[in-house]
Amino acid sequence: MELIILGLVIGLGISYLISKRFSVSKKKNLVEKQSVILLDKIKKVSKLITVEGDFSEIYHHENTKENFWGFSSKKKAIVLIQAKAHIGFDFRKIKLAANTEKKEIVLSDFPQPEVVSIECDIKFYDIKNGYLNKFGTEDFTSLNKDAKEHVLNKIPESNLIQLANKEALEAILLMENIVETIGWKLDYTALEANEAHKKISK
Repeated sequence: MELIILGLVIGLGISYLISKRFSVSKKKNLVEKQSVILLDKIKKVSKLITVEGDFSEIYHHENTKENFWGFSSKKKAIVLIQAKAHIGFDFRKIKLAANTEKKEIVLSDFPQPEVVSIECDIKFYDIKNGYLNKFGTEDFTSLNKDAKEHVLNKIPESNLIQLANKEALEAILLMENIVETIGWKLDYTALEANEAHKKISK
């Protein structure tokens, strides 16, 4: 009888240890899975637009073409560009790491603001074709491309990048909200330390 009771006790003990180990392993797998889901969620945000700027530009386009006999022919037009430039952050460039023990996502580096997109509306006025030099489809395609480059070159002269930098905290808070949806925390103390170091260096 005693041997039976002893056997039952040992059996229950072994069963408990096995179930506990399985439970710990299962919990660890769940935590690791959560961290992967969180990192994927943040990356799926992709590009976050924080600042929008309007541009209105007028420039004169001229093109002179010489033929085989040395005669030149000029075509010209007035180009009105109305554009919207979107500045934001590319979340794919963020450096993140998961600390599964503390249930934390560690943010060690945050990207600089960049031009996410430019939407251009181009109108042509006072189009004058040369006798042997006329506007064609390729010219208008090229002018559309030039217009975007023109706006792109104007962005550094504006204050859009500086404004986007000020909005960086809003982007980090968005990430923090994503992380907190499943009870994790976002640790961005490394960014605060880097920012303090920059201020001291200046």
